[in-house]
Amino acid sequence: MDPELHRHLIATAATVSHELRAHIAAAPIWFPEREDKGVAAFLARAVTGQQVSAKAARSIWAHVEAASGGEYPAFLREGNANALRACGLSRSKVKALCHIGAAHTAGLLDRTEIRALDHAARSKRLTQIWGIGQWTCDMLAIFYCHELDIWPETDLAVTRSLKRFARRRKPSRVAAQFAPYRSLLALYMWRLAGAAM
Repeated sequence: MDPELHRHLIATAATVSHELRAHIAAAPIWFPEREDKGVAAFLARAVTGQQVSAKAARSIWAHVEAASGGEYPAFLREGNANALRACGLSRSKVKALCHIGAAHTAGLLDRTEIRALDHAARSKRLTQIWGIGQWTCDMLAIFYCHELDIWPETDLAVTRSLKRFARRRKPSRVAAQFAPYRSLLALYMWRLAGAAM
């Protein structure tokens, strides 16, 4: 993170609470680097990790990768539903992954095109895929597109962490003070929660 940006975040945090300022001042934060395996793979992994522990999500995804022989998203299709279920995925998650695979095959998940869309337009397109909601769109915007100003309102780890400093204010209103860098605030809140990013 640029030192000037870090100082800006510290100064903004100081207007919220001394504790939040201390947390942000402790160390800069930036988007984690991950291998780019494409939009479909990112969405499939995000869906896999919903409502399970980080450890369980990693284990299930490792099974999906092994079962696919590295040939996903082509592997994400209805003909492989039983193999996906054997990886530890629920029926609804298998259905979502198959729809992600179909969207990829239809050419709707081109990485260049997806990254070029603004967050609202991208979310509108992606939520047309069965099983993709706003949370998944927010995760893609933050962790895949590295957009600076996304506040993942529906992420419980983020909102619960910020509530510790909000002093009876809505977390979204506190987060608004950090615009246009709300994604970075979210990263700090995940770090505070000890959530895998």
